Amino acid sequence: MIARTWHGRVAAGRADDYYEYLLRTGVADYKATPGNHGVLVQRRLEGDVAHFVLTTFWDSVESVKEFAGDHYEQARYYPEDDGYLLEREPDVMHAEVLLIDLSRRT
Repeated sequence: MIARTWHGRVAAGRADDYYEYLLRTGVADYKATPGNHGVLVQRRLEGDVAHFVLTTFWDSVESVKEFAGDHYEQARYYPEDDGYLLEREPDVMHAEVLLIDLSRRT
């Protein structure tokens, strides 16, 4: 399994709106792409900036390319992103998933 991780920053006051926008755009597209096994959306507030970290899980690099295209190392953006993001980070990170353990300890 391949994990694809993207980071973006928005003004903290727009964080909730951006999250809703993410659900309609990127998250919906991830879920509709064959080979996607899910998404983890994280948000961290730091002063007047909200950091979003999205990690998606894929069968293979070929599945990632179905979503991102041949230049899959580059971040994929949507037309309205510039209205939210403080800047566009050009690249994403890919890594082989060795373990996901969400078990609860009592």
